[in-house]
Amino acid sequence: MNPFNEKPRSIEKTIQNWQQLYPKPYNKREVDPYTKTRIILMNGTEFESNWFSHQFARHVDDNDLRRDLALTRYIEKQQQLKISLLKPCNESILEHTISYEQLAVDLTAELAKRELDCNVKTALDFALLEDFDHLYRYANLLEMEQGIAAEWLVGRYTEIMPGRPTISHHRYPMDNVKRNIDSKNSDVQTVLNTMIITAAEQQTMNYYMNVTNFASSDMGRKLYQEIALVEEEHVTQYESLMDSNATWLEMLLWHEYCECYLYWSCYMTETDPYVKALWEENLSIEITHLHKAAELLKKYEHKDWCEVIKNGEFPAPISLHENIDYVRKILGETVQYTSDRETYIRVKDLLKDADFFRFQNTINPTTNIVPSHCVIENFICRRGADYRYQVSPSPVPELRNRREDNTSVGRKPNAADSDDFFCNK
Repeated sequence: MNPFNEKPRSIEKTIQNWQQLYPKPYNKREVDPYTKTRIILMNGTEFESNWFSHQFARHVDDNDLRRDLALTRYIEKQQQLKISLLKPCNESILEHTISYEQLAVDLTAELAKRELDCNVKTALDFALLEDFDHLYRYANLLEMEQGIAAEWLVGRYTEIMPGRPTISHHRYPMDNVKRNIDSKNSDVQTVLNTMIITAAEQQTMNYYMNVTNFASSDMGRKLYQEIALVEEEHVTQYESLMDSNATWLEMLLWHEYCECYLYWSCYMTETDPYVKALWEENLSIEITHLHKAAELLKKYEHKDWCEVIKNGEFPAPISLHENIDYVRKILGETVQYTSDRETYIRVKDLLKDADFFRFQNTINPTTNIVPSHCVIENFICRRGADYRYQVSPSPVPELRNRREDNTSVGRKPNAADSDDFFCNK
C-alpha cells in the first residue's frame, strides 16, 4: 500500500464528538494478548506524534504553520485518548504492565529480525534482554501481590524468566547515546524502526513514571521507580538512533507516514473485529494527516514528499507474535554485554575504571537495596523458588537457579559467557 496514492478526507470531518470518542473497552479475560499490545503500541505512537507536534510548534514563529499543527494535533490527541480508553476499568496497573513488557519484548524482536542496519539491530537486541528481564520482575510482583500468573496474561506466547538482570541495566548516562541514522540514505524499514521503537519505549517510560506513586505497596513503588529509570536509558538510546539532521517538516512527514504504516499493520493483523474497525478508521484519519504534512512540506520547504520518502510503498506489516526462539538466541549469545559510548562491549573487556563500574558502585552500592533484586528475593523467601514460565531451561546456565537471584550476570567480568551480536546482512 502507498498512502500517498490514497484520497484524503477533510480534516474538519475527522473531529469526533464525545459519544464517538468513548470506545467499548476490551474484556480482559477474553482479549487476545496481542490485541492489548497493539493498543499500547498505538497509544504510544499517538503520544509521540502529539508531543513532536508540540515541540515543533515551540520552535517556529509562523502562526499559520502553528495553526495547521494545532488542528492536526488536536485530532491526534482525540485518537490517543480513544485508544487508551480501550483498556477496561477492572484491569490493574500491574496487569497492564505485563502487556507493556510483552509488547517491548515481541515488538523489539520483530523489528530486530527485519533490521538491516547493524548499528540499529544491535541496539534493539541489547535492550531486548532488558525488557525481557523487566517482564520477569513485574510478573513475580504480580503473582506475589495479586495471585495472578502472568503466563496467562501473555497467552504463553512470551517466556517469563530472567534476562540480563535489571541490576545490570544501570549505566552511566553518556554510554546510552548512539550513532544516528541518515534517513535519506537508509532503508525505509530502518527509519520506521527507529521511530517505532522510540515511541514505544517512551510510552513505557511515561507510563511507569506516572503510575509509580499509584502502586499499592512500597515494594511495587520501588520497582516501578527503578525500571522507569531504565526506560529512560532505553529512550535515550533509541532516540539517538533517529535522524537528527532532518528538518522539522521532514520529520513531520515521517511521523505521519509511520502512523499510517502502523495503523495499516494493526488493521492487517488484528483478530478482534471491533478493534480492527478502529484501526481502519484511524488509518483513514492518518492518511489525511499525511497529505497535510506533504502539503506543508511543499509550501514551506518547496519539497515533494518523494524527496524525503523515496518510495511510499509500505514494507511488510509489523506483526506481533511469539518470538521465543529468537529471544533465547540473543539471551544465550549477548547477556554479558554492556554499553560503552557508541559501542557495546563484554563486561570483562571494560577498563577497571570504566564509567559503567563507577556508576554501578554509585547507584548499586549493595545489592540488598536494589528493588528489582528485592522483589525476587522476597518471592523466593515466601515460596521457595521464583515464578517463571519457560519452555525449557534458560540458555544461560548461570540464570537457571530458581532459588537465588543472580546479581552478577551482565555486571561483573566473567559472570557468564557470551559470543557476539549478529547482523541480518
